[in-house]
Amino acid sequence: MSRTIVDTYVLEAAEILEGLEATLLELENSPDPNKVDEVFRGLHTVKGSGSMFGFEALARFTHHFESAFEMVRSGKLAIDRKLIDLALEARDRMAAFLALGGDGPEAEALAVEPATTAILSRLAELTGIADDDPDARDPAATPTPSDRRARRFEITFTPLPNALRNGMKPELLLAELAELGRLDVAYLTGAVPPLGGEASDESTLGYRLTLETEADRDAIDEVFIFASDSDLIVTELTAPDASVAEGPAAETATVAVAAPGAPAAARPQAENIRVPARRLDEMMDQLGELVIAQARLHQIAEGIGDPGLETIVEEVQRLVTSLRDSTLSIRMLPIETVFDKFRRVVRTLSAELGKDVELQVAGGETEVDKNVIDSLSEPLVHMIRNSMDHGVEAADIRLASGKPARGAVRLSARQEGGEVLIAIEDDGAGLDTDAIRARAIERGLIPKDASPSLAELHQMIFWPGFSTAKVLSSVSGRGVGMDAVKTTVDALRGSIDVASWPGRGSRVTLRLPVTLAIIDGLLVRLGQAVFVIPLSNVEECVELDAAESRRESGRTMLQIREHLVPFLDLDDAFSRTPSVEPRRRVVIVKADGARVGLVVDDILGQHQTVIKTLSAFHRHVEGFAGATILGDGTVALIIDVATLVRAANAQRGVLAPRLTAA
Repeated sequence: MSRTIVDTYVLEAAEILEGLEATLLELENSPDPNKVDEVFRGLHTVKGSGSMFGFEALARFTHHFESAFEMVRSGKLAIDRKLIDLALEARDRMAAFLALGGDGPEAEALAVEPATTAILSRLAELTGIADDDPDARDPAATPTPSDRRARRFEITFTPLPNALRNGMKPELLLAELAELGRLDVAYLTGAVPPLGGEASDESTLGYRLTLETEADRDAIDEVFIFASDSDLIVTELTAPDASVAEGPAAETATVAVAAPGAPAAARPQAENIRVPARRLDEMMDQLGELVIAQARLHQIAEGIGDPGLETIVEEVQRLVTSLRDSTLSIRMLPIETVFDKFRRVVRTLSAELGKDVELQVAGGETEVDKNVIDSLSEPLVHMIRNSMDHGVEAADIRLASGKPARGAVRLSARQEGGEVLIAIEDDGAGLDTDAIRARAIERGLIPKDASPSLAELHQMIFWPGFSTAKVLSSVSGRGVGMDAVKTTVDALRGSIDVASWPGRGSRVTLRLPVTLAIIDGLLVRLGQAVFVIPLSNVEECVELDAAESRRESGRTMLQIREHLVPFLDLDDAFSRTPSVEPRRRVVIVKADGARVGLVVDDILGQHQTVIKTLSAFHRHVEGFAGATILGDGTVALIIDVATLVRAANAQRGVLAPRLTAA
């Protein structure tokens, strides 16, 4: 069997299982017959197609799961927490079968593992059908009570010549259709070659099928969901509210679905196609090189001064910019793909902690680069765990303080300029700043006489091993999780803001770049060297000699309107020879909730920056987030603003630097 077609099944089945988890959690809160049907159809699709593509062990296991939800559909089994718990465990076991890639010794071993057999035994208790009952009917063949009348469909199904070679088994598809109702089969033999001229591994037969069923159109589509190597036309001959009768057919409604290579008239435009992630990464790499080449071309054209050449260069620049925007948009995914995974996390933790906590989600449609999304799951899990364990109080404490017994954790996202803001907020007790300060003094992070601001105290929860918990739990207390959050956010060139209100809750906001591949940067000069500051961190630029600068208690401060802002000379930060230029400039940046001025010799303007990873020999050099190639072919280092902000805070004597600029 073609590995490609099996891989397609695995991808499709994995998507079904991911959606299945979300639907099961929704069913627990709000039983809905449509959602029950959705679960059943998903299970039936995975089971039926699993048999076709070499996943018999998965199909056998899923059959029992499917039987339980057939009983739910028919009103014989009620939805409760016990059923949802078991269904989620069964769903995880299906994912384990799927991950094995097909039948074999590993799949057979998994099928007899105690955890697997325990799930089957509990399913048998619910359904009353023994695991080894040979007379158990296929749930899909059991009529479901319904006030819908029978419907008649005509189906023209023609596998493409290579379909059999790719692993399609038409007889299994016909058997699945027969489970839906009465099926009449007629064969289309127009493509059958003369006797002796046929190829044994090529498909030549077509099928004209008439199906009378109480099932809806979706059930038919699911039978053919993985039959991409075919021409398929489904025509409904009887409207849903009409009875089946002989005679002239009612007005027909036809939908054609065909594979690539089918006649154009029978093949509608596909709305979506699958593209391997590595190809998107390759495309982005090539786009980055194109942006660099375009910048080089622009610089050469300016040097030549030919108006005709400059016109062409401007057109190329316009096209490259358009291509960049289109390519970046392809890599963008809605963040709800991450958010949906946390409903089960909250449900599991609620049971483990003995707290009733509701997850509220907003802004799931916000789009983020896929590479950012790939990195978010673990940090968000740590933050949700922290909110539920340390933030949300027990029910009796909440009731005593006038709060509802049920706590809430809110997960939200929104785009703000070139950043995506992801917030995790709870309605718990808020951060205990006194405990944080005492713990920081105990660990030697701040001197006893220090007076850090609330924002600076809040940032201490992200230090390695920092925890105010008096008792270790299975959920948190070792001070590891929030440090992991900080590490991941720093790697994504993001920052974290923390806000807390005693007795009312707290909010942690992750500020992350929309994309990691190409950013807008600000070019600055130190001597003859050029550096890039990410524009998303820049607030404003001022003249150093035009602003009021002074030293108070030995600390370098800058008066920006009504605020004092610490500033850091990049010559000092990067161990360069001090500048002798009389007029210097300050770039005011913000990271980790703090503002800092970075002193440079000159500001050269904005630059479309293609980020290049530093080599293995230079990645240990702190203070830089990567490098880029300028239009003249020289390399400019990209400044890690968060590192420098921490260094500036350390210079003020408030926080010890976690990292130091090289």
